[in-house]
Amino acid sequence: MSKPDFSNLRCIYINCTLKKSPEKSHTSKLIELSAEIMRRENVEVEEIRFIDHDIATGVYPDMKEHGWDKDEWPAIYDKIMAADILVLGTPIWLGEKSSIAQKLIERLYAMSGVQNDKGQYVFYGKVAGTLITGNEDGIKHCAMGILYSMQHVGFSIPPQADAGWIGEVGPGPSYGDTEWKDDKLDPPAGFGSNFTNKNTTFMTYNLMHLASTLKKQGGYPAYGNSAEGWEDGKRWNFENPEYS
Repeated sequence: MSKPDFSNLRCIYINCTLKKSPEKSHTSKLIELSAEIMRRENVEVEEIRFIDHDIATGVYPDMKEHGWDKDEWPAIYDKIMAADILVLGTPIWLGEKSSIAQKLIERLYAMSGVQNDKGQYVFYGKVAGTLITGNEDGIKHCAMGILYSMQHVGFSIPPQADAGWIGEVGPGPSYGDTEWKDDKLDPPAGFGSNFTNKNTTFMTYNLMHLASTLKKQGGYPAYGNSAEGWEDGKRWNFENPEYS
């Protein structure tokens, strides 16, 4: 099997931690596990902490046009559009993705009316996945909502597109912690989890494989899925059964 060349890919990780920089983010530590694999495969990588940016709440492309004084979303959107892969990282709070993760999803949804040069929804041809950290159960529950939302707005989701780590139920060390209640942790919490390491690796490579495939073929053909074509009256093989 020949080694794939991923060197023409770019991935943006958006960390939806509730902690502003430079406060330590456990989610960032798991992101780094995936990002380092990509770097070793010569993928260009960037991590953004969503909370560090003055991003307005809302579902329009630029909320400055809807009463907000500031909105840094358009600049973040440009970075997403320049990338082939988007990975949403989030902690679990009360069994759910963070409020910052929901805000990101809502701003992605704000771009629903934008189309690419084929008349398709703008995120067609881009690939998405998610990384989740927490101290109690909820990885699969959070991933269901996140990955559904991402595909709904047009991202492509490969197999095994989620990974995460959770500790024991109740208070305890979080991913990457090196001590807990004066006890040193070596390796850091979660680093020795074969399950997390395997799933994160599989997710990372599946994201690169799908992004590489889509990039080589120029995204999806516009036959049967062009919003512009539908608006212009093209229906391909659709027939309303009531009138056929």
